[in-house]
Amino acid sequence: MLTRYRRVLVVPALRRALVLGFLVRMPIFAGGVVITLHVVSHLHRSYGAAGLVSAAATVAIAISGPWRGRLLDRHGLRRVVVPSIVVAAVCWSVAPFVGYWLLMALAALAGLFVIPSFSIIRQAIIAAVPEVDRRTAISLDSVAVELSFMIGPAAGVWAATVWSTDWVLFAIEMLGVAAGVLLWFADPVLREAPEEGDDDEAVAAPVTRGQWFRPAFVVVCLGAAATTFVLGGTDIGIVAALRDFDAQSSIGWVLALWGFGSLLGGLVYGGLHRSVSAFWLLGALALVTAPMAFGGGPVSLGVLGFVAGLFCAPTITATVDQVSRVVPSAARGEAMGWHGSFMTAGMALGAPVAGFAIDHRGWSSGFVAVAVVGAVVAVVGGIGTSARARERRARAVVPHEVPAGR
Repeated sequence: MLTRYRRVLVVPALRRALVLGFLVRMPIFAGGVVITLHVVSHLHRSYGAAGLVSAAATVAIAISGPWRGRLLDRHGLRRVVVPSIVVAAVCWSVAPFVGYWLLMALAALAGLFVIPSFSIIRQAIIAAVPEVDRRTAISLDSVAVELSFMIGPAAGVWAATVWSTDWVLFAIEMLGVAAGVLLWFADPVLREAPEEGDDDEAVAAPVTRGQWFRPAFVVVCLGAAATTFVLGGTDIGIVAALRDFDAQSSIGWVLALWGFGSLLGGLVYGGLHRSVSAFWLLGALALVTAPMAFGGGPVSLGVLGFVAGLFCAPTITATVDQVSRVVPSAARGEAMGWHGSFMTAGMALGAPVAGFAIDHRGWSSGFVAVAVVGAVVAVVGGIGTSARARERRARAVVPHEVPAGR
């Protein structure tokens, strides 16, 4: 395991991409929680109203993913990032200081032109290493995402308790703009260099969506959506459980323990000698999420959350790895955009479904509801993937005709 990580970490392009990813994503995770605090404390609105602002931005980001990714494939990083930097700078220099409805509109507009940072960083990481080390590199990126998720919101909440939320929100979003400028200057390579002997015309030929937007790709994206569906429901389930235990002060460290499990699981998965199907991992994630319904207090819930977290990052890593293998590199930006949109949709659906179950059956039912959905998608997706693999093997076997008279 250590040998595999040493081998990829000596690549300068990979190290730069990992650092860029960590810096670019921190303001994204911090901004989400600070927007909620700003709407509730500064604008004196309800948590439901804060959720509507987040939902508007989330829908806009989901819509923009494939569109911005396709532009990334066609025009390159710098021509795509510049408009995003300008729109973000204009929107977020105004949004923290206006009323509720204008804040929602500006957040949605900024979401439509959001810098496709996840797509950019993952493409840069895939292009930086040979295919044999791809899974290990993507796992390192998942670890960087978990670190950003653990540090960003905590820093944002701390800042919002010390200073006014309007200026904290402004500062965080301007850090996001600065991260976009950093991406523009770094301009990481997003595609592998063509190998010696490759047909130059074939490499340069445009790739149509119909060549790769096929069942194999869609099924993997559905698996990614089911993964974030489980994670979104687990997130709100943890909060509901701890509120029921009258232990709201434990929310931070229980979520951190869940995230640490994901970080550790991502490191272990990246060091394995072979890949595991995303649907096997999704099934395991569903199986270890369901027992969280039996948590009897903050400590037991935290331990169960740590175990469930062990399969979070590996499952997401496996979906990214599989997408990169079924899509040509010339279309990888749009494909990663679709993948990100599916994940965003899954996260957006998981929370309300778990919330509905919690409202009607108690906090434990939230974990069960999302685990059942994840398990069903894992079984269906696994069966479909196995069937296509058998078909490919059958087509690969060409029967030898016996000549007449022999």
